[in-house]
Parts: sequence; C-alpha cells; structure tokens
Amino acid sequence: MKPGDLTLIRTLSSPTVHPAGRDTVVVLSRPDGEDNRYRTSLWRLDLTVEDAELTRFTHGTRDSAPRYSPDGTRLAFLRASEDGPAQLHVMSTDGGDARVLTDQPLGVGAYSWSPDSSQIVYAARVPEEGRYGTDTEVKPDQEAPRLIEHSTYLADGLGYVLDRPSAIFLLDLAPVEDADVTDPHDPAAPEAIPTSTQLTHGAGDDTAPVFLHGGTRVAFLASRDRRGTWRPDTLVRDVCSIDLRGKGFRRHTDGTGSVGSLTVGTDGTAVYGANDLGPSLQDFVAHNAVLRRLDGPGVALTDAEDDHLACSPVIADDGRVIAAFERRGDTEVRELPSGTVVLDGHVSVDALATGGDVTVAVAGTRTSYSELFVGRGSEPLTQRTELAQHLTGSAAAIEPEELEATSGDGYPVHGWLFRPTTKARRKAGHPVILMIHGGPYAQYSGNLFDEAQVLAGAGYAVVMGNPRGGAGYGASHGRAVKEAIGTVDVADLTALLDHALTLHGLDSSRLGVQGGSYGGLMTTWLVGHSDRFTAAISERAVNAWDSFAGTSDIGWFFADEYAGAYQHEQSPLTWADNITTPTLIIHSERDFRCPLEQGQRLFARLKRNGVPTNLLIFPGEGHELSRSGQPRHRQQRFEHILDWWAEHLR
Repeated sequence: MKPGDLTLIRTLSSPTVHPAGRDTVVVLSRPDGEDNRYRTSLWRLDLTVEDAELTRFTHGTRDSAPRYSPDGTRLAFLRASEDGPAQLHVMSTDGGDARVLTDQPLGVGAYSWSPDSSQIVYAARVPEEGRYGTDTEVKPDQEAPRLIEHSTYLADGLGYVLDRPSAIFLLDLAPVEDADVTDPHDPAAPEAIPTSTQLTHGAGDDTAPVFLHGGTRVAFLASRDRRGTWRPDTLVRDVCSIDLRGKGFRRHTDGTGSVGSLTVGTDGTAVYGANDLGPSLQDFVAHNAVLRRLDGPGVALTDAEDDHLACSPVIADDGRVIAAFERRGDTEVRELPSGTVVLDGHVSVDALATGGDVTVAVAGTRTSYSELFVGRGSEPLTQRTELAQHLTGSAAAIEPEELEATSGDGYPVHGWLFRPTTKARRKAGHPVILMIHGGPYAQYSGNLFDEAQVLAGAGYAVVMGNPRGGAGYGASHGRAVKEAIGTVDVADLTALLDHALTLHGLDSSRLGVQGGSYGGLMTTWLVGHSDRFTAAISERAVNAWDSFAGTSDIGWFFADEYAGAYQHEQSPLTWADNITTPTLIIHSERDFRCPLEQGQRLFARLKRNGVPTNLLIFPGEGHELSRSGQPRHRQQRFEHILDWWAEHLR
C-alpha cells in the first residue's frame, strides 16, 4: 500500500436494520483527496435477496447515523452541508426527498425514535450567547475571556466544552406530518423547521438520549447527583431520566461507576454497561464495563475480568442481548446470557444492529477494512459485502504471520509480523520496524490496518503486538502497567521483537521503533533506555506526566491513575538525555489529549543534546490525525514517515 492508496479505502459504520428485517442501511465513507474531505452517504443492502449488493440510498455527501423508525415507514439520519454542522433529517423508507428537522447552531449528536415513531429525542450542544457564531458581529478571537472553574473544560477533537453544554431536545413529528411541505404562494420556498423542545438545561453534558418505559420518559447519560445537580470533575456517569415535559428527574444507577452505553430493546428492556471506578471513584485502569439490565435484577451479564466490549451492545426483538468482545486481537460476537457465539475468527467488529430476526455487524477482516456480516436468529453471521474489491494494485492486503513469544518472567506475548512482498535488497533481509499501539488499554489486530500495510508495502518488516497494559487478554493483563510503566510492557515488547528477529529474512542491524500516544511514550522510553534502534518515530506522545496533568483534557486524572507517585520516574523526558537515536517527533497543533508541548519539550531536549531530530507539526489536527484527520494530511504524514525510514533504515 502506498500513501496515495488511502483514497481506495471504503469503510462502513452506523448500521440500522428495518424492523421487518427486510434490509439494512449503513454509512459508507471514503476519503476524497482532491477536495480533502470524507464523503459519506447512506447505502442499502436488500436482505431478502441472497446475492444482493450494496446500492446507494442517499445522494448527500455528508450523510451519517441512519435510524429506522420502529414502524418501518421512515428513516432518520444526520446530514451536513459542505461547511455546516449536521442536522436531523427524515425521509420515507421508499425513497424520495428528505426533510430537515433541526437548525441547531452547533449541529445534532446522538438521537433516538420513540416506540410509536411519533417523536425523536436528540442531544445538541447549546452555545453560550456571544460565542461560536451566535453573534455574527463577534469573531472567535473577539469573544469574551473564559473564566475556568473546573478541570473538565477541554475535549480533544472539540475544544472548550463548558460554554457549550450538551442538552436533550424533544421533537414531535405529528405537526411535521400535518403541515404543508411548501408555501402554496411560493413552492420554491424552503420548508419550515419544526420546533424542538429543550428538556434539560444548565451546566454539564447530557448525552446519548433514548426513550424509556414505553416512551413515557427519556433516559440519558450524565454526571448528576440524585437531585439532578451537575457533578463537575468526576469520572462518574449515570443513567438518568426525565418525563416528556423535562420534569421528574430520576437517577437509575448508583453514582459509583462510569456508564458508557445504554440500549433499549423493542420490548422495553434496557441494558447498560458501566465501569467500576473503585473506592476513589477514579480508578478506571483496565476496569471493563459490565453489562446489566436497568431497573431489574443486578445480575451481571458479562465478566469484569474477561469481557472487554468492542462496541455498544444491541437487543434483539426476542430479548437476546448481542455484544462484541475483544479477544487476542480479534473480536467475538455472542448472545447473552446464553453465551452462543455468532461471529468470531479474524474480525474486528466496530458496530452492531438488529431488526426483526436479523443481526448485522460491521467488521474489518484480514483483507478488508470494513464489511457487513448478517445472520438471522441465532445463526452465525456471514459476510455479505465485498468492499475489498476496491483495494486493487499496490493496495491489495499483505496478510500477517502470527507470533508467540515468552517474556523474561515467563509471561506469554502475542503479536503479528507483516512481511514485505518484495525481495529484500540485502542478503541480511528486510529492515524491521517495531510498532507500538496507543491506549494503553487497547489492542492491535492482525486484520487490515493502513499503518502496517504502508510500511510493509514500502519494504519494511513490521512487528506488532499486545504487551501487558493492553486489552483483549483480560483485565489483569491491562492493569499490569498501573504505576509500572516501563517495566513489564518493555519486557514484553522486547521479547516479541527478539523472537521475530530469529525468523528468516529480517535484518537485526536495521531496527526502527514507532508508536503514537502511549505507543509514542513507549517509543521515547525505549530509545532513552537502549541504543539498539537505528531510528525512531515518536508520535503524539506523553513524554512528561507533570505537564500532561495540567494541559491534557484527561490529564487531571489519567496521570495519577497510570503513573501515580512515580510520575517523574515514569516520564520518558526524565531519561531523554540518554537518547542518541535519531528521532522524528510528530504532533498536531490542536491535540488536546497529548498536547503539542509534549513533543516540543522532547524536541528541544534532543536539539540541545545534538541528537538528529525533526519536529513535524500538523495544523488544525487533533489526537486522531492518523485515523480521521484530513485525507491530505494523512497522506502527507505517511510520506514524511517513509522519508524518515528511507533516510535511516535503507
């Protein structure tokens, strides 16, 4: 794969299934390098025809988040103009023109249908007057100063949040259906925007709304006490609800965990997933979300040690809970509480949906970034699309070899090797790059991944693995680096790399190391404690816990939980004077997760010490540059990475 091949990638997301199970609608996204945008539209797959193919359903270029109405007559979705925020739209399931339902100044987020299909509830950020364009006479750099009183004032990918809290709105569709769609005196006039009723008010974010108790209440996720007052600067998040007038506040969970998902089935059954935060209400490290039924028996449906959710669960019409769990770099989809597995193997599941007796999963595979898998009842899900057909020429997948190694203390380490398909230029074999994932509570997969494909396509053997600290191997595996960064994780990575270098065709004299976020931390750490690497690329890294705690959107709690009392010792910058390895530092201007100063401080130290180093800064990008940054920036990033490796490993 070459950097320019990014435009060949097609990914699917946000599937919705017709209530009768007749079809599924999904978002298809592709990078547009020429216009430097992602083009997204809705596509439909007929599930009644065995060999049906995806067909385009909407002709917008920024359509997303489709949801069938429970009665199956309409499809709601979000549509954004070329330069405006996403607004809620609705159209007939038979096709035709879509009608816009909202004009929120900052756009609409998550939304849900009422059980009788007569209402929609949604979340939208409400800007403080005089900010974010609410006053056209006030430019962004002319806004009033912000008086910060709480630690949770920033969010990566968004910016300041306290002056634009997320509120819940209710939209009644009956007046929309009864009203004339056009003005009889001016048929070309735009349709009137129906009125939405704001149900929640005040500070703090209320998110992820769904109808509860047969549509008589609206549930949402929020940090509030039992009286409904916002709780700032806490990881605790509960399931809360109000009636359709915005009154009668209730908190349904106990205020001791962090609820990440709430799903309501067609029969009214509600299931939520919450992470235990321990006595401090802050200990989140490798605490897997446990699924439980809301307002019912408190019996856990999943295991806190072994079950790490890959995405939000869904509830089938017959009451089965269907959830996806990360397993040793892959994903397993199973029914609860029976435990019946309906999808496993080499897949990485990103989303699930149900309708009628149909379950749909969006998942990557060894040869495709995204495909649809479909099954009826409790039957196994089978692949129904072939988006890999777009990956032609140099973009064709290079499949990995699985690696098993043993760390110094006897602990098993699991990973993959991606070998170049071209012949090595030297008898010693291909140069090798150790790539380290972020998180750290995340997992690498052997499935198709553009980072590994581009490097292997350029002639580098890529070693990827899941050392202790990562997900997919149990919570104990993940908690092993709590206040112990730079110990067992380094031992595991070293063992995996050493094992790979015993295999034929790899040149141990030309070694590179590369990683982003926590992977960037580990990259800086490794070159500060070893001179075995020829060169390094440290990207969007945490290099110093002291300043991270005061600049990152999550710094106010993350540093305490992962490094604890050892923040000085476990900061790579503490050991930076030992670095002699040429190091490329990559960062983004608007990275609020691992702020730019983390890279700048490392660059300044290496420059002072005469170490060959460059600092590559991307304007306008955040922490997610490599995954969802501007298409042109993603391509340019790869070009710089390949130039660096060509200079030092060729």
